[in-house]
Amino acid sequence: MTNANDTVSSVWNKPLEPPAKIPESADVVIIGGGIVGVSTAWFLARQGIAVVLCEKGHIAGEQSGRNWGWVRVQGRDTREIPMMLESLRIWESLKEETGEDVGFTRGGCFFTANSSKELQSFEDWVDVARDYEIDTRLINATELQKYIHGAAIDWAGAMVTMNDGRAEPHKATPAIARAAAQSGATVLPGCAVRGIETSGGAVSAVVTEHGTIRTSTVLCAAGAWTSMFCRSLGINVPQLRVRGTVARTAACESVLDGNVFDARLGIRRREDGGYTVAHGSVLEHPVTPSSFKYFFKFLPALLQEFKVVRLSFGREFVDEWTTPRVWDLDRLSPFEEVRVLDPEPTPAVLKGIRRNLDKMFPQLVNTPIVESWAGVIESSPDVVPIIDSVDSVKGFHVATGFSGHGFGIGPGAGKAIAGMLTGTDTGIDLAPLRLSRFFDGSPIRPQSAI
Repeated sequence: MTNANDTVSSVWNKPLEPPAKIPESADVVIIGGGIVGVSTAWFLARQGIAVVLCEKGHIAGEQSGRNWGWVRVQGRDTREIPMMLESLRIWESLKEETGEDVGFTRGGCFFTANSSKELQSFEDWVDVARDYEIDTRLINATELQKYIHGAAIDWAGAMVTMNDGRAEPHKATPAIARAAAQSGATVLPGCAVRGIETSGGAVSAVVTEHGTIRTSTVLCAAGAWTSMFCRSLGINVPQLRVRGTVARTAACESVLDGNVFDARLGIRRREDGGYTVAHGSVLEHPVTPSSFKYFFKFLPALLQEFKVVRLSFGREFVDEWTTPRVWDLDRLSPFEEVRVLDPEPTPAVLKGIRRNLDKMFPQLVNTPIVESWAGVIESSPDVVPIIDSVDSVKGFHVATGFSGHGFGIGPGAGKAIAGMLTGTDTGIDLAPLRLSRFFDGSPIRPQSAI
């Protein structure tokens, strides 16, 4: 019996069910069962492409099931905006398309300001929104009170995009995976891909723990595992990990019906009547050998987030240091040794969430936090995705580095990536997201935050 307090964690806290058999061949094999991978599989299957998705653990078992659940265009990097606008259109019809309730609703996204100076700092993005015909505006404290009820914080106002929304991560990604399967995709949880085989410098097969699947096209959408997998192929993908702690409250009175981000708290209304809450100014980065390897590429992002980044030295450093760069494909791989990245929520961050929630909304002081969890976010140096074909291995592609923005943009990304794999024009330009931007001398300039 599922514990009512395990609503979210039930996605990954369950027995692994490996496949009884795997296909001998496929047009496309996708590595990774997060929202980007399953969305890509869904769009490919609807085009009649024979696609197999392999996930070493559970569908949505890592960050795609652990994120805040925000579906927003507000505040995004301009390179993401076209894809995100398409994603919003897909989210709007997702219930009808999949036949399942994924909890999507529009309630607006609010970035609050604690001073008039901070409020004015949002004007640059309002100008960007105008260029893309996005209805984003600044509102004063009086108007903000119409949307946020009983807050004890004396905000100066907020930037708001009312068309932004939210959904339930523990529902959405599994629902899209089921829709992909119903459209003809083969979805294989409990099936780790150990590596690929090549012929003449091109992909010829993937080797899984359950056997080999012949294919000419592979997409690695493995989230925080992507850099490691690519490294085993001699492909350099700059990527670091950040740990996030999240919690949810019991059902309670309504204090807002959208998404609110403040330096103290990120909070959004849940479908079950409670709230998903996270600290607004804590980014935890466990230092690893990759932190030193990619230090200068990530320096602009580090300087941008300097006040909120918390560094720690622990087992993550040793784990990465002792993980082999390559391994035999007929033996147990690192992906089978750790099926799911499942870090413990950080107690100090949970205390901060509780303290800030009570300070911001005194009427919720007696509302219990009924579940908490942590997830591992993979980030790129400029905090936007890497979506590209890899020239050195024909037929191999990557989609990673979504930097905490992947849930909302996932369906749009899936459509764009499916277009990349099939040579179909989706109207979304992926050139700014090319892998080579980190090696061809292009300036690394983050426009948004993790």
